[in-house]
Formats: sequence, structure tokens, C-alpha cells
Amino acid sequence: MTRDELKNKIRTASPEGKIPCAAAFNLAQELGVSRKEMGDLLNELRIKITQCQLGCF
Repeated sequence: MTRDELKNKIRTASPEGKIPCAAAFNLAQELGVSRKEMGDLLNELRIKITQCQLGCF
């Protein structure tokens, strides 16, 4: 899957520009990317993480 395809899937999963932490983890697994890469993509797309499981956001 190309980076642009990944971004489109992420945008679809977070239409309001926000995504819960658990959903981001699940989406990373579904798309076959690391959590680190998912975080990088979310930052690049300016999508906020909500309900952080670690209490960081």
C-alpha cells in the first residue's frame, strides 16, 4: 500500500480530524504499519489523538 493510500484510509477513519488512541492502534495493525509510523502519519495529516491510553494527549 502506498503512503497516499494509507493517508486516505486514515482520513476516512477520522473524518472530524480526531481519532481515539485505541482506534489508531487497531488501524495501524489493520494497515500493517507500526504504531510509530501511524503516529507520524497522524502528525503529518494534523489528526489529533483522543482518549489516549497512555494519558499523553
